[in-house]
Amino acid sequence: MEPTVSLVELVGLIIVVGTAAFTIVKVARLWTSRPQSPSADVTARLEALERSVQQLQQEQTETQERLDFAERLLSQAREERRIAARDHFTDWAA
Repeated sequence: MEPTVSLVELVGLIIVVGTAAFTIVKVARLWTSRPQSPSADVTARLEALERSVQQLQQEQTETQERLDFAERLLSQAREERRIAARDHFTDWAA
């Protein structure tokens, strides 16, 4: 006699094996993605990088302030020339 497997037994086996495989994969992913303490070298390099970024941000802020000042001066000079030209044209037309 050959052993026969019913469809219900086969589906049950697939569900059990599938659930076990899913659980194993999930646990493996959680275990490999757990945070580990960085080495002292990595920590020191990260701190140096953070200081460099802060310094660059400060320099960028100062540069932006200088640019804003220069734009205000240029705008003011344009406005003064426009007013002077309008006054000159008004005097000439009168």
